[in-house]
Amino acid sequence: MSQTVLNGLNPQQREAVAYLDGPCLVLAGAGSGKTRVITQKIVHMIETGKYEPQHIAALTFTNKAAAEMRERIGKMLSDTDQASLLTVSTFHSLGVKILRQEHAALSLKPRFSIMDSDDCFSVIQDLSKTTDRKIISNVQMTISLWKNAMISPEKALAEAENEQQAYAARVYMSYIATLSAYQAVDFDDLIRLPVKLFTEHPEIRDKWQRQIRYLLIDEYQDTNECQYALVKLLVTGLGKKPMFTAVGDDDQAIYAWRGATLENLKSLQKDFPDLKVIRLEQNYRSSMRILKAANSVITNNPKLFEKKLWSEHGLGDPVIAQGMPDEETEAAQVIMQLSNKRFERRAKYADFAILYRSNYQARVFETALRKENIPYTISGGQSFFSRAEIRDLIAYLRLIANADDDPAFIRAATTPRRGIGEGTLSTLGTFAGQWGCSLFEAAFKNSIETKLPTRQLRPLREFCSFINQIAERAGRPASKGETAAELLDDLIKEIGYERYLYNSTDERTAKTKWQHCLEFTDWLKRKCLGNLQEMDPERTLLEVTQMVAIMTMLDGKETEQDAVHLSTLHAAKGLEFPHVYLVGVEEGLLPHTQRDDDLPAEKLAERIQEERRLMYVGITRAQRSLQVSWCKKRQQARETVDRKPSRFIEEMKLNEGDAVAKSEEVLTPKQRIARLKALLSTKKE
Repeated sequence: MSQTVLNGLNPQQREAVAYLDGPCLVLAGAGSGKTRVITQKIVHMIETGKYEPQHIAALTFTNKAAAEMRERIGKMLSDTDQASLLTVSTFHSLGVKILRQEHAALSLKPRFSIMDSDDCFSVIQDLSKTTDRKIISNVQMTISLWKNAMISPEKALAEAENEQQAYAARVYMSYIATLSAYQAVDFDDLIRLPVKLFTEHPEIRDKWQRQIRYLLIDEYQDTNECQYALVKLLVTGLGKKPMFTAVGDDDQAIYAWRGATLENLKSLQKDFPDLKVIRLEQNYRSSMRILKAANSVITNNPKLFEKKLWSEHGLGDPVIAQGMPDEETEAAQVIMQLSNKRFERRAKYADFAILYRSNYQARVFETALRKENIPYTISGGQSFFSRAEIRDLIAYLRLIANADDDPAFIRAATTPRRGIGEGTLSTLGTFAGQWGCSLFEAAFKNSIETKLPTRQLRPLREFCSFINQIAERAGRPASKGETAAELLDDLIKEIGYERYLYNSTDERTAKTKWQHCLEFTDWLKRKCLGNLQEMDPERTLLEVTQMVAIMTMLDGKETEQDAVHLSTLHAAKGLEFPHVYLVGVEEGLLPHTQRDDDLPAEKLAERIQEERRLMYVGITRAQRSLQVSWCKKRQQARETVDRKPSRFIEEMKLNEGDAVAKSEEVLTPKQRIARLKALLSTKKE
């Protein structure tokens, strides 16, 4: 046993790291060091010679989490080269790896396309025969949930309870056929298709089981039915004992709305009777007052596994619960209290987070922060680069840089409309699959003329020829006659995008979208073209477009900022801050129960339980201080409505024992300044 790896672990962490005798479930409470357990268990397996690194796989849900794990493991291994042999990735990245290797068994071409959510929205829009974005989004979400639950279009149609579900099921059927014709898969297929592959081809499953001999799953409570099916297919078979470690926390399960299910935790004990369960209850993040509030809230939910967090960080600051007259006062008071605490504790802005249930709540806090010239970052909302109009323009740049980019081809060819419809693309996709080539290349093959009539083929080839011409010009150095900035302007003009916006939506929306397009092209010229061409005048637009995907991922993240963090509760999961303001904790908002009157009592109870887990996640983001606030009145549409404090505030039991709360009085700006002056005067004396 590698004692070095086990040093510094508490007894429960040490047990979780060392256990290699069968399936294991580690119930890791908030802040209990779950990532440390996973990374040190991998190092322990390698250093003791129990497993070769190439036979170990660790799966999580975000690229960031996977990268952090990989980095930690690399630093701990005595032979750092071994880290490169590990599989440390998201579920979906593993799915891509499986499908790339086994594409032939699923009748996919080697270079099949992966459609992102926005690409899929466009396909569903075409199939739905509507422009109502709400309807399209609902159908898209329903199809995703069906896929995650492994429900086929035929079954979905047979079990439809109303016309709305039947309509979505019919679109689902056409959607599956369209993606197949395009030789494309969507995000959900990256899990669904490997499950289908392993189920229908046992010999392929056995091959992957020999390759992955030990599996670790992070954030297990967030898995959906399809992901659990993939886990079971990877660990059961070949006449050997299932070898895996699942790490998760049933108290932090907050993604039921996207298909995650706590049934997977129940199923583990049933499917693996010799499952070893280890609880991590020591919290390394928060003070005891914060943890007592969290424990008091979550104890109101039915328990799969009993667990109670504790800490050695001492009592800490009293937790504050405060009612505010309205949302504007709430924002002003929170910002004043934040500024005061920053001054008193000589803290950084980055030490503070303002957390809320819904994105729209951020607006009033952004206004208050800007008024006080306080820097802030925001997460959980829409990124500039995820806007439809920006993604449309990026699709053209992607296609110019790489003609084999099928999703970019589909988006650019159909936006704006130019006579290339679903039927043309479906036929082209089937033809490309037969030839094993891209959609772009298929359009120029002579035999395509036997598949498409002239009226369909002409606009298709005109579009492809246009892209070829732009790509040829984009490959010329600026010294040969035109700058990349000039060519970019020509591209936007030639595709008629401004006219398309004004023809497809109302004038106000079109004006906003067009302004976003101008900001994007200016950004490209300034950050990509201007600066880079000053250093290298020979740089071409083609070279610049190859950088766009990387640079857009840096949206607002180029440097660590000393700024207050604004975030939804969902987006804050996995993060921690010294000081947290949990705002808008009101009935109807947290828990979010609007429009739930028609839900059956059982479903409503499940919804409240998930909202309670969301409250628990918010509380446990705080390390040193926590303030919870709610409004007595709130603006809703054009009227002011009375609000009540959330039931979760009472459940925190702030007036019992050591968890006594102090309810801060609401001060006016003048009173706050006077108090601050008095504090400064006292310090000078």
